[in-house]
Amino acid sequence: MVAITPLPKAPDIVLGVVNIQGRLIAVINMRRRFCLPEREIILTDQLVVAHTARRPVALVADAVLGVIACSAQELIAAEHIVPGVEYVAGVIKLEDGLILIHDLDKFLSLEEEDLLDHALENGALEVS
Repeated sequence: MVAITPLPKAPDIVLGVVNIQGRLIAVINMRRRFCLPEREIILTDQLVVAHTARRPVALVADAVLGVIACSAQELIAAEHIVPGVEYVAGVIKLEDGLILIHDLDKFLSLEEEDLLDHALENGALEVS
């Protein structure tokens, strides 16, 4: 974990920003997005950098257990398993469990995207 700089007027699920190679990246609170119990961020937490259609984001994770590669053929569309599941694009079956594939483009609503854009534009000078 690295220090996260607060970003005034950002959406509630945005904890702030981090500077990665000179670029400000919004840090998303995954617990808040999924309505999970909140907890303090600790030194061993991880940031997973991912890309939406509009921007890179850093997702706070309690732990990262590994990375797997899979083909599109292995992905089962979420509506075939549990219709109406918000943020989930599909599921991948493993021998020892399931992996939910989240649609990052749905993590931020249009209103949250606009708030984040505005906050980044106005706060970029303060956090640089």
